Amino acid sequence: MRVVIARCSVDYAGKLTAHLPTATRLLLVKADGSVLVHADGGSYKPLNWMSPPCTLRTDVDETGAGTWTVTNKAGEQLVITIGEVFADHSHDLGVDPGLAKDGVEAHLQELLAAQVDTLGEGWRLVRREFPTAIGPVDLMCRDGDGLAVAVEIKRRGGIDGVEQLTRYLELLNRDPLLSPVRGIFAAQEIKPQARVLAGDRGIECVLLDYDRMRGLDDPDSRLF
Repeated sequence: MRVVIARCSVDYAGKLTAHLPTATRLLLVKADGSVLVHADGGSYKPLNWMSPPCTLRTDVDETGAGTWTVTNKAGEQLVITIGEVFADHSHDLGVDPGLAKDGVEAHLQELLAAQVDTLGEGWRLVRREFPTAIGPVDLMCRDGDGLAVAVEIKRRGGIDGVEQLTRYLELLNRDPLLSPVRGIFAAQEIKPQARVLAGDRGIECVLLDYDRMRGLDDPDSRLF
């Protein structure tokens, strides 16, 4: 991981164009090749970024001033023009073990992968733990029309889970082989605030019945 704090401007040229005027920002260069530009605000979300696979070419002087040009496989470019460098550090973080799901979440993922047709007729599973540059998507599926759907699974669904799925969708929709990708937020329980946020982001919410999925729900024992 390389961490650089610099005064810079940023220009993106691809499917659209974007410009960030000169300001002091945090630049992250990760071992997977991704480059992210952060401000001192906006929580976790970068102002702009380039996802791997991509290449970074630097044309700088002895002070670090100059340009970084990041190019992805589609030919899109992120050009960072650096005027002054305040800090530049590199450190090998090693292999991250990843986020460990609790037993119920892991089992929900396994069960839904085996019963993916419960999400819709003609659905099929592409892969569990579908890899992305920012972590694995629980399930990548194709719906009855053959369109890609990313499914994030939680035991209790809150705003953080919706934000996590939003980040995955932003990244996945940059891949022309997958786009358009829509999202499903699936959980045993979904908080009202999370439902509102999901709806605003165009994400569908699905409640999961753990007992029924395990085959433990006995219809004859119900009162109604």
